[in-house]
Amino acid sequence: MASSINSNDSDEILPWPVRSSRSAGDFPIFSIRTDSKTSPRTGGDHDFYVIECSDWVNVVALTPAKELVMVKQFRHGSETVELEIPGGVMDPEDASPVDAAVRELREETGYEGRGARLIGGVFPNPAIMNNTCRTVLVEECELKHELALDQGEDLVTELVPLDAARRAVSSGRISHALVIVGLYYYDLECAGLRRDS
Repeated sequence: MASSINSNDSDEILPWPVRSSRSAGDFPIFSIRTDSKTSPRTGGDHDFYVIECSDWVNVVALTPAKELVMVKQFRHGSETVELEIPGGVMDPEDASPVDAAVRELREETGYEGRGARLIGGVFPNPAIMNNTCRTVLVEECELKHELALDQGEDLVTELVPLDAARRAVSSGRISHALVIVGLYYYDLECAGLRRDS
């Protein structure tokens, strides 16, 4: 079923042709563009706003004891302290999402592991955003490095048993949508149900 979600072979839903596209704002971590498009159903023209972002990565990092390497940080959008898996923006010098994930894990937590591999990918919000967020699994993680936080980051690392993380999702303690997606991809990986990413 997951593969059909991204399928573009439906005869009923057609792409909307772009008539024009223009910049609507340029900011440090994203830009906004306005696309004027024509409805294939009605022929009417409409403007749509698209937030252009770099791709993101999330890291499901497990210690030898099967604890998740997680971080707590203050989130300015929700004005809340969130318990999350490590992650961040792919930098231009990152050769792949896996390389970006290994870097983010090391910078945010100091942990390093083995067998880093891609286990999933989603569109964070395809209604208004053009980027993807990929989930990378890293196993056998151990603390090996000092933190290398950005000036705008303030993180605390926490090791969380897998069952406790699942309970934290159920209780609402973990409420970041992309973190929940990453944990779900890990459960699919364990069940042998991972789709190609």
